[in-house]
Amino acid sequence: MARKTKLESRKTRHHSLRKRITGTTERPRLVVFRSARHIYAQIVDDLAGKTLVAAGDLGKKKAASADEGNKTERAKKVGAELAKLCIAKGISKVVFDRAGYKYHGRVSAVAAGAREGGLQF
Repeated sequence: MARKTKLESRKTRHHSLRKRITGTTERPRLVVFRSARHIYAQIVDDLAGKTLVAAGDLGKKKAASADEGNKTERAKKVGAELAKLCIAKGISKVVFDRAGYKYHGRVSAVAAGAREGGLQF
């Protein structure tokens, strides 16, 4: 029997978490995606099936330049930028979805930045 890769294990954990975590209109889901070099976060309303707000350290809506600071510092800036965009749209409470990643390092930095920016979860 073949052993699961890290990606397959993470996806299994994410599916397990998604059974319990659902974003609603009143309390949407804050989901984090972490690649080797960059980090992205978005606010999703699962009932409507829409992404309400998104931020990342790469792309059109940059929260932090890809060259500023280390990856953890950039992740915290992404969380703060996401919180700022949410507050502007009238979203103050969210459900945190770590997407199968450990709540450590960059994932917890996004959460800390979002909390400092005014989001409650």
